[in-house]
Amino acid sequence: MESRRRSFLKIAGVSALGLGLRPVLDVFASSGAQGDAPQVLENEKALSAKQWAMVIDTRHIRSIGDIEVMMAACHRIHNVPLLANKNHEVKWIWAERFKHAFPAKAHEYVNEKLSDLSLPVLCNHCENPPCVRVCPTQATFKRPDGIVSMDYHRCIGCRFCMAACPYGSRSFNFRDPRPFIPKIDSHFPTRMMGVVEKCNFCAERLAVGKMPACVAVSGGILTFGDLEDPESGVRKLLKSHYTIRRRQSLGTGPRVYYII
Repeated sequence: MESRRRSFLKIAGVSALGLGLRPVLDVFASSGAQGDAPQVLENEKALSAKQWAMVIDTRHIRSIGDIEVMMAACHRIHNVPLLANKNHEVKWIWAERFKHAFPAKAHEYVNEKLSDLSLPVLCNHCENPPCVRVCPTQATFKRPDGIVSMDYHRCIGCRFCMAACPYGSRSFNFRDPRPFIPKIDSHFPTRMMGVVEKCNFCAERLAVGKMPACVAVSGGILTFGDLEDPESGVRKLLKSHYTIRRRQSLGTGPRVYYII
């Protein structure tokens, strides 16, 4: 009975999104077997990698305005609501001061420019994501290409993943977000009250051959590519520059690197 109920809810939820979301639904499609994590359906345009990763070159950040451009691009296409109550704020990418993003590396004598610098922060798509281990419904899962993704229909709002994430990269919808979306983009599903969400490295754009939205508007601040490809942009930057990662001592293996 429970198995049939879950199958019905999954089909009903997908149907409610409408046929216009077909490319996105393909990205989040499930194999149908009970307990299996959703599988990625690729097409001829899809960008692929063995391990997606991002390098953020903080030397090119002139002001917080550069980060706000990335935030706007990301939040617009992913239907992230604009909520006045900061306690209910939903964010996929946001600006954070250096001392808060890297508390273990901040001290009273740190370089003044670095001390005042705001950095873009987002989900780190960890090699060993603690959020995946604690999710009781497999709503959070790690794809073969390293992206830590979500199946919103499976999320029961327990928020275990939020407690497990050491980066504060997840947001909870305390209320229905739809009335607070300035203009709904029909190419990406909206969420509902009681569901957790976060950055997905623009999996839906990768599936149709496009780079993540934040990367496309970053003006060279962000570089995205295959960590296991020696010729990729991220590997070349990592080879030629010293980089740091957020809370890497925890053993999560974050896949977002910062050139300081």
